[in-house]
Parts: sequence; C-alpha cells; structure tokens
Amino acid sequence: MILFLSSSPCVPNADRAILNPANGFVDRLRAVLPESPKCLVVCSDPEGWAFTDRFAEEMEEAFAEADIPFRETAVLDPRSDDSAQELIWESDLIILCGGHVPTQNAYFQEIGLAELMENYQGVVLGISAGSMNCADEVYIQPEEPGESDPEFQRFAPGLGLTDTNILPHYQQVKDNILDGLRLFEDITYADSMGRCFLAMVDGTYIYNDGEGELLFGEAYTLEDGVMEQISEENDITLLW
Repeated sequence: MILFLSSSPCVPNADRAILNPANGFVDRLRAVLPESPKCLVVCSDPEGWAFTDRFAEEMEEAFAEADIPFRETAVLDPRSDDSAQELIWESDLIILCGGHVPTQNAYFQEIGLAELMENYQGVVLGISAGSMNCADEVYIQPEEPGESDPEFQRFAPGLGLTDTNILPHYQQVKDNILDGLRLFEDITYADSMGRCFLAMVDGTYIYNDGEGELLFGEAYTLEDGVMEQISEENDITLLW
C-alpha cells in the first residue's frame, strides 16, 4: 500500500476542484498510479449520499484534468457496503473523504474498514478527516459546537495505517474559537500532553510507501503543549 495523507489535495480558493501541484503532489500521484486507475471514494457521512456522489464527481474531474483519468469510479457508503471487500480489492486508488471525524470514524468501525483494507496493495489518499482516521489511535479534534465539553470523546480506534495524528487546515483553523474557547491554545494544547500532533497547512501531505514516512511542505508539531514549526513549503522531512 502507498499512502498519501493530505490536509486538502486541491488548490485553495479555486472555483472548482483542481489537484494542487505544490510540493510535487500531482507528480508523485502520477508516478504510483496506473494511467487509468479504478477509484473508490469512501464516504465521510453514511447518510450524506448527495455530498459523497458530488465529491466523487469532482475528484474524477480533477484527476482527469491532471492527466489521471479514472477508468471507473465507485462509492463506498451504505448503498454499497455489502460489496465493500470486492470494491476495495478491485480499486487502484481509494480516496477517504473529508468531513466530520467522529461520524466517519463510526462508519469505518461499523463496516470494519480496517480489516477490509488489510493487505490492500493500491494507493490510498486521505483528505482531512480521512487522513485523521488513518491513524492507529485517532485524535478527534473538537470542531462543532458542544464538542469542547471534556466528556466529548477525543480518541478512537482508526485504520492503523499510520502512527501520525494529523491536524489539517492549520492555516484556516489556528485562530478558531469554539464554545468561547480558543481551539488550539485552550483545547488542543491540553490534549497534546504526552502526545505529538502534526499540524499541516493545505498543500502539505505525508507520503508513506511502507519503507518510511516523508512529509512534503509546511507543517508544525504540537507536543506537550508546545507548537513548533518543523518544515516550510517545498521542504522534504523524514518523519520515520
């Protein structure tokens, strides 16, 4: 399996989905995918069929524009999860949608996605929540009103594809206020005690080919309540 963990794979603020070439992302995708891959888009919300279908269409168009035309595009959600194993095995590329992390995590656990993806030999692209849910133990950063409550479940089992806990869209959310609290300084910093999180801006991604994990682009570590920039745009950083 080859793993791409992105904050967002698309050009920020564009009027349509365009794959972001920053940090060699598109070139690296082309290098590991067949000319016309079969793609499986895995939902983030099992009830959000319209969103998932629209997103799958946008990804198909964005990849085609980047000269990676899909041979076929399938969607994994409750309409098709009876065929989940077959869909996974037949796919060259699996895209894990962005969305609400705990909602997606619950669906992944419900269908046993971690077990279904064991021994998968293709390419996996995580996007935002999809990247976060690839971790062995997922950190669920509070996002929606009410989730700053100390009783909100902050950790859950993930797909076990990486040990890295990603905080996506750092450039967008670093100054967010949630329930009257600063998302990072008042909530996430405390959750990082005894742990290390990786905050990534859009355009940054992790590449893992089973031999090691490389970080491409600007990122920050948050460990024991201390935020530190570890890389800049166009940097390549070995994580392990």
